[in-house]
Amino acid sequence: MRDVTRREFLRYSGAGGVALGVGGLPGLAAAEEKLKIGVVYVSPIAEIGWTKQHSLGVEAIKAELGDKVEITVLDNIFMPQDAERVFRELAASGNKLIFGTSFSHGTPMQKVAPRFPETAFEHCSGIVHLANLGTFEAKYYEGTFVAGAAAGHMTKTGKIGFIGGFPIPDIVGPANALLLGAQSVKPEITCNAIFLNSWFDPGKEKEAANTLVSQGCDVICSMTDTPTGVQVAGEKGAWSIGYASDMSKFGSGKHLTAFMLDWSRDYVGAAKAVAAGTWKPEVRWDGLAAGVVKMAPYNEAIPADVREKLKQLETDIGSGKVHPYTGELKDQDGNVKVAAGSVLSDPDIRGMNWFVQGMIGNLG
Repeated sequence: MRDVTRREFLRYSGAGGVALGVGGLPGLAAAEEKLKIGVVYVSPIAEIGWTKQHSLGVEAIKAELGDKVEITVLDNIFMPQDAERVFRELAASGNKLIFGTSFSHGTPMQKVAPRFPETAFEHCSGIVHLANLGTFEAKYYEGTFVAGAAAGHMTKTGKIGFIGGFPIPDIVGPANALLLGAQSVKPEITCNAIFLNSWFDPGKEKEAANTLVSQGCDVICSMTDTPTGVQVAGEKGAWSIGYASDMSKFGSGKHLTAFMLDWSRDYVGAAKAVAAGTWKPEVRWDGLAAGVVKMAPYNEAIPADVREKLKQLETDIGSGKVHPYTGELKDQDGNVKVAAGSVLSDPDIRGMNWFVQGMIGNLG
């Protein structure tokens, strides 16, 4: 596997051409032909976090297919103009499977994919699908609902805090579910939310975490690509909830749990399908039941009976017995968004652009 910096790739890659082939996506022509795969990360590969979990998906491909694949990895590609050129160059260089790993990679991939109809594009967090562009995503809200229930049992102030990268549905929905999980334990709990407008900014995240603690929030959940929120919470004596990876080692003993992500099945499945010539664009959206979302070990400071309840809640959500967005649900202004006994539809979940009652903050 080759790891290439953005600067190196943009400096040495030539002008991209247009694929001439039409029709379906052929498999490998010969057994000895390697499948070339390009993977683009939105942030640097760190010890933990969003990009780390995607890198584990790449490692899963390597473990499964070995020398049958040649993988080029580029990290810290987040500006749309850079991303578009990178995707174009990867396709022009013969990569037959290309992964984008951020919502912000969407528009660049949508521009590039039609120019290379024999290349398979897979977009994590995407919402647009083309003849050769599929998407995969996690039901983060299932994990944040369980984590929120843990927070509900452990908060003393009745105030929890949430730090998100951008106010997009993939982040807003899980923030709402975090509060709803907490309110399933104590209905009066509120949640203060702060958005960084960045996927990776430890400085701004530290400031946000300090602000939330100063506002009385004694449980902090950061849906970002660093452990900064977990670290600051621990240092300030607040509980924390990690995202993407188990962040307990950064939490000074105050890490309640984390909603972790395992993309291995998506990466390996796509690689095998492209190699076999059976790949087709799909919409994959999985959670606890499929193991794409997993809960990190619960802090032993949580009473044993509560830990058992949380594990049962995982099972019940996975089986469909419990749905985090079951009504009645109201927005911040008190308007009923989901009637009592009803469940928010999947399209509405994936497009959520409103805060539930009890969220403190704005989406502007």
